[in-house]
Order: sequence, then structure tokens, then C-alpha cells
Amino acid sequence: MTINKNVFNGDNLKMSNIAVSVIIPVRNEENYIEHCIDSVIAQDFPKKDLELILVDGLSCDRTAEIIRKYMKKYDFIKLLSNPRKTVQCALNIGIKNAVGTYIVRMDAHSEYATDYVSKCIEYLEKTKAQNVGGPMVAQGKTNLQKVIAAAYESPFALGGGKFHDENFEGYADTVYLGSFKKSTLEKLEVYDERLPCNEDDDLNFRIIENGGKIFITPQIKSIYYPRSSYKDLFKQYFKYGFWKVAVIKKHKKPARLSHLVPVSFALFIILFLALSPFWAISRKILLSVLVLYLFLDTYYSFKNERASSIANKFRLVFVHFILHISYGLGFLAGIFKFLTFKF
Repeated sequence: MTINKNVFNGDNLKMSNIAVSVIIPVRNEENYIEHCIDSVIAQDFPKKDLELILVDGLSCDRTAEIIRKYMKKYDFIKLLSNPRKTVQCALNIGIKNAVGTYIVRMDAHSEYATDYVSKCIEYLEKTKAQNVGGPMVAQGKTNLQKVIAAAYESPFALGGGKFHDENFEGYADTVYLGSFKKSTLEKLEVYDERLPCNEDDDLNFRIIENGGKIFITPQIKSIYYPRSSYKDLFKQYFKYGFWKVAVIKKHKKPARLSHLVPVSFALFIILFLALSPFWAISRKILLSVLVLYLFLDTYYSFKNERASSIANKFRLVFVHFILHISYGLGFLAGIFKFLTFKF
């Protein structure tokens, strides 16, 4: 690991100005939490200057039990309760109780390179950005999860955002997870608890609106494990689409074009399905667009090298459709929900 010596090194590291609080919201994560904690324990950052705060949203599995076992062995691990269960509340509880000068946000569905924390602090100091993080590099454990992970690299699936490019380095509008000075989060009044989803979008909007910068680098390495079933994937992206509308309305700024394509697609299907029984031309237009969509979906699915077998490439065709239609339907539902909502 290469550290900018003008930033810090092992000799000049001081608790007063380098202490780091790692915050991880958790809820029913018994299948992932051990690997996640192990990757934090393996960090090369000095443990005397590190605290790990896990904020549990009333898990009904073995998550809290597993964490307590680690707490008996490692005194820098803390467990806090989040009775409201949402990620935003968990993060705010963690930030309020954090003693670190720096906050590094992590996710239980991820594992991290041993220099993850060190690199976050290095690039926060080097770039003077208000939020620094790495790309979202998705991998899978089960066969279907591997297919879903393959979709995260496809521009057809998710619009080709910079934080999905594992080789991109530079300023961006968002990063995966993120790291901050605690003072930055306090000035921004932490996470908006009225938004139980898309909290990163909202926070990054506020950083940029206040003249701040967001920096992404592939030097900050982690692995993200996506949902492992079609049902969970649909629910996840329906929520993303739904709450994206709230973020747009709050900040009075339009979404990127890539965010509007899925809702246009969903609206088109609904409208032309409704018209098809009455006008033959509607059926022809609907069929033509669906055939074109299927062609593009199949092309990008078979082009994706991470879906190795023919069976997985066909699964990827379906995964693409789930991502698009769930996000689009969620966005459409959000338009109706937040039409009269005032922030």
C-alpha cells in the first residue's frame, strides 16, 4: 500500500486528528455479517485509532448475536440499536455516537480491501473532496447472484454511471458508500430521515449544492454482493425508483436521462396495453417496441462476458427487464405519491 506521506504515516498518526469511525447499518444480515466484520478487522489502519459501529435495525435473525461474539474479542466494535429500522436512521445514530474525525460508511453486503479505510482517509486529505469513495464492483456467490452482479457492469442495465466503472478516477456525482469528515456531515445536518431510500443521492446533491466535491478512485476497493433472487431485486429497484422522485422534488432538479428511460418504458407499456384492445395500430407499435427492446436486451446480455454460459445469458435478459420495469414502475408510483408532497 502506498500512502501519501504528506497526509499521514505510522509515525505521525494522532488520535486527535486521524481517528476513524466505521459505520455499518445492519438488519437480518446473518449470511454476510461475519465476512464483513472480518474485512474490517483485517484493515491495515491502526485499531487503536479505529472504531467499528454496527447499528442494528431490530434484526430477527442471528445478526446481533454474531456481532456480540465479536465484541467479546475486539473492544473497538460497538453495537447500537435502531428501533426505526431504516438505513438513514441507522447512519444518523452512528454519526451521533461516533468519536472519529472521519466517518467511513460501509455496507454489510460488501467486503473490503485491507487498505480500504487508509485509502479513504488518504484521498479525503489529498483531494480535499467532501465525499470520497470507490466504484461498486459487484460479485456473486450463488449462480443467480453472479448473473445479477454481471448486470451491474452493463450500460444497458443501469445507464453506465461512473461509479459502476471500476477503472474510473475523478470527480463524479456519487460514489459507492463514501467517506467524509464528521464535521462535513454535521454541517449538512446528516441524512434526511424523511427519505428511507436513496439517501446517498440526497446527501450528494446537498454536497454539490453547497460547493463541495465528490471524488471516486479505483484505489478504494470493495466487493458488493447484490440481491440473490428476482423478487428481492424487483423490490430493491422499485424502491429506488419510487424514492428517486422524492429526491428530485426536494432538490427541484431533473434526473439524468438514464433515470427517466425506465419510467418512460413502463409508462409506454401500460398505455399501449390499455389502448391495444381498441386500436390495431397500438398493438403493432407495442409489439415493435417490445421486439426492439428484446433485441437490445439479448444483444447486451450475450455481449456481457461475466455471464459465461448460454443459460446465464438468458437469465441476464430477464434480470435486465426486472431492473428496468421495477425502477420504472417505482418511479411512476413515486410521481403520484409525491405530486402534492412538500419538503
